[in-house]
Amino acid sequence: MRAAATRPALQASIPLAGWHSTKSWPTVQVPTMVLGGQNDPTAPNSQHSTPFYNSMTAAPDKAFLELRGGDHSAPRSDNVTVRKYTLSWLKRFVDDDVRYDQFLCPAPAPNTLISVYRDTCPHA
Repeated sequence: MRAAATRPALQASIPLAGWHSTKSWPTVQVPTMVLGGQNDPTAPNSQHSTPFYNSMTAAPDKAFLELRGGDHSAPRSDNVTVRKYTLSWLKRFVDDDVRYDQFLCPAPAPNTLISVYRDTCPHA
């Protein structure tokens, strides 16, 4: 979050189970996808990821993905859900490849792997 706030030239940002004493990031303009685990005791989403996402009012493109049942290490683990959405986010915004919009929009519905997904679709 700090990098996205202080380096607006970044093309994309993906905090994984982010923790920061600052909860509000209204100046972030970098396309940012925030990932968190549903059961994270270290950086609970209600105290970190959700306020981060909600406060990014200047970001035209943002997303919040909560991994169902995930703990603090879940967003950094090797799993297909994390790979699918982070790769799509990076391809879309770093490579400016609009073909990846189809994996981000419409936002996925809650399922056995994702408990919450919020997004500012459409990206294009």
